[in-house]
Amino acid sequence: MHAAQVLVVDDEPDLRTLYELTLLREGYRVDAAGTVAEAAALLQERRFDAVITDMRLPDGSGLDLLQRMASQQRSERCIVMTAYGSAENAVEALKSGAFDYLTKPVDLKQFRTVVASAIQDGAPRSRSRSAPRAGAPQAEAPAPGAALARLVGESAAMRQVKERIGKVARSMAPVLVRGESGTGKELVARAIHACSHRADGPFVAVNCGAIPESLLEAEFFGARKGSYTGATADRQGYFQAAQGGTLFLDEIGDLPLPMQSKLLRAIQERQVRSLGSTQEDAVDVRIVSATHKDLAADVQAGRFRQDLFYRLNVIEIVVPPLRERREDLPALCEALLDRITQETGMPVPDLSEAVIGQLLSHPLSGNVRELENLLHRAVALSDGDALQVDFAPTSALALGAELPVVTTAPAPLAPGALPSDLQAWLDQQEREILVQALRESGFNRTEAARRLGLSLRQIRYRIARLAIAAPGDESNDEA
Repeated sequence: MHAAQVLVVDDEPDLRTLYELTLLREGYRVDAAGTVAEAAALLQERRFDAVITDMRLPDGSGLDLLQRMASQQRSERCIVMTAYGSAENAVEALKSGAFDYLTKPVDLKQFRTVVASAIQDGAPRSRSRSAPRAGAPQAEAPAPGAALARLVGESAAMRQVKERIGKVARSMAPVLVRGESGTGKELVARAIHACSHRADGPFVAVNCGAIPESLLEAEFFGARKGSYTGATADRQGYFQAAQGGTLFLDEIGDLPLPMQSKLLRAIQERQVRSLGSTQEDAVDVRIVSATHKDLAADVQAGRFRQDLFYRLNVIEIVVPPLRERREDLPALCEALLDRITQETGMPVPDLSEAVIGQLLSHPLSGNVRELENLLHRAVALSDGDALQVDFAPTSALALGAELPVVTTAPAPLAPGALPSDLQAWLDQQEREILVQALRESGFNRTEAARRLGLSLRQIRYRIARLAIAAPGDESNDEA
């Protein structure tokens, strides 16, 4: 296999030589240029696997070179080097199509990692996948087509989302996924990961609103043994767990301001310091974040850092609400019913045109999550082969009603009697216990889960399945 060819563009001879020697030691073939004109001439002569360019050059800028390559539809991945603290330049480069950026003075270890990632990303997707790193979290890495297929729907709005995923997956640019609760923001993030050169690496999803503020730093950056009460062993944080992969920050708008500052530094420096440690560790992660909030308004109100917002919102993907893609509803129903019946082991019920018509006329303000809850309930309560949907419980929730206890609850059983509908009876018992735990914990799901001996994911699943929601509670919902 031939060695990868890299073009280095920098007007400082000493730095240019340093980069050349570093790349030659890695086994790459290297060409060098000191100006935009020299780089353009070399690009006209041959193809490269990657281009590394300084932002400031005597006859132009790295952006000029980047835009010229984009207009010629060149396949090379371009890495831009920018002066320390020039966040605006870095964001502009990423928006213009740069694969990634490096801040001067360049850390050579990080330099080698980014160049290797760019070359790997530019290689054909058919290359065999490498074995996962020892100790790395095992995450699903579906093929790109399979990942996009999970985003059900062929409406114009969904086709636009899928096309954007395909484009943004090719770079390291941070992505902000925006959309109402229940629209499927995490599915979009997983598709970005699966379509990228990082698909073999871990996908680590973090719900920023579900972590107690006192634990945020340890959860994100890790902690050394003895660094705080209860730290009985070294533990890695989310950044370390996502090494070589994608870190998905769900409901990023829920992070408190002090943690926003620390997160910004970790993203800019690509280094984190565990609690109790005296040294920083380099991290190689791609950041994808999501929110149902208007972060621009939060910036104006002082609730969200402007510099972090610009750093995260390099590329934005807006996931449309279900009301704006009603034509996708039949396909969504089929896909959700397949999943529900596989999970429950029940036969797939017949989805009639009448039921589709009912669903089309329903507000479905809770989006795909509300649709899934409706279908879960319908499958559980169905008699026979035909699906019948009861809208009453979810309609009350959509209107922000008080946390309901189902009014159609089975009557209390006499001693020794058997329920006539076991599933409905069990659902009601579970619902009453969950409602009690939620009310006693002030609708704090983490605390309610702890009291019941459940994980946060388990209690979320049960709350969603039974269509339980607290009034005005969107911040703790999964994307």
